[in-house]
Amino acid sequence: MKTIAKFRFRILFTISVLLFALSTQGLLFAANYPERGDPVAGARVWADNCSRCHNARDPADLRDDQWISTAFHMRMRAGLTGQQTRDVLTFMQDSNVPISVEPLVFAGGAAAKAAESADALSGSAVFAQTCIACHGSNGKGTVPGAPDFTRSDGPLSQSDETIFQHVKLGFKSPGSAMAMPPKGGNMSLTDNDIKAVIAFLRETFGQ
Repeated sequence: MKTIAKFRFRILFTISVLLFALSTQGLLFAANYPERGDPVAGARVWADNCSRCHNARDPADLRDDQWISTAFHMRMRAGLTGQQTRDVLTFMQDSNVPISVEPLVFAGGAAAKAAESADALSGSAVFAQTCIACHGSNGKGTVPGAPDFTRSDGPLSQSDETIFQHVKLGFKSPGSAMAMPPKGGNMSLTDNDIKAVIAFLRETFGQ
């Protein structure tokens, strides 16, 4: 009897080890699959397709690996290509990633001076490449919860320093179903790019 019991224990132990190894491998695989898409393009795809039917869930509602199955399930319903699905997935996952940064210091003076740096994009270029998908060319927002820049009590009623922090770190407007990801999902933006787009917003949509 003892021999049989030991044999059963060894079998169960071996199975447990194998299952653990497989689950660990699956987690590692999920962490690297699928390959990253373009988060800015993903924001546009979401605005053009997903927002027609529903508000996006708060990115914090699901883990990154859970967004994978959700995105590929909705791909069939929305008729998205594989690349579009990866772009949307990357946009949602980037919205769910807290970032650590040094204390933010907004250089004094008018925000328009931000564009003086040689490596900074123009504010209009930043807006067209990164912001317009969700905020719209008229600044009123194209997706549920996106703030209206033209309102007197909208985001532009806040200081440049506050807007800078919201853009760089990400921000969720009250009543919005989804947070804006850090840097609008375009992690290549520099501080000067952000300052330049703030100047553009004030010049274009400010009261």
